[in-house]
Amino acid sequence: MKRLVMMVLMLALMSGSVWAADTKIGYLDMQRALNTSETGKAAKAQLQEKLKKYQEQINSKQEELQKLKNDLEKQGLALTEASRAAKEKDYQQKLKDFQRFTKDAEEDLQARDGEFTKKILEVLEKIVQEYGKKNGYSVIFDARSAGMLYADTSVDLTDEILKALNAAQSKK
Repeated sequence: MKRLVMMVLMLALMSGSVWAADTKIGYLDMQRALNTSETGKAAKAQLQEKLKKYQEQINSKQEELQKLKNDLEKQGLALTEASRAAKEKDYQQKLKDFQRFTKDAEEDLQARDGEFTKKILEVLEKIVQEYGKKNGYSVIFDARSAGMLYADTSVDLTDEILKALNAAQSKK
């Protein structure tokens, strides 16, 4: 029985060696490709500009809220109960509006980031497939999602894929 197991194991190793000799494997750091491609940089710049506009609005709304809060604290004892209640209600409503605005702004930025990423990934996927076919690769992995713990940098295709991606985007 041991001989049979050893023979099967030897056959598996030998056939694996033949398979491995014909296999060309590479990997790509998708995150680096997304962040350093021309399209990725342009998308980041657009997001930063949108973030800057949102931040200006947030700062303005925060100042307004702080002013209302300070006025309420200063005038609180001097105001009538009804007047004080009205100012507190106004403050609470503006606080809710502020919180809603910041949440909406964050969701908008995340959605835009997702849209940009999706568009870039669609193009990147086509480029990787074309590159793999053209250069005879059996497999090209995403370095981060494949769970690779080690890979020789000689099979890192990120720079070559980035050149192809930037070239394809500059044609558009």
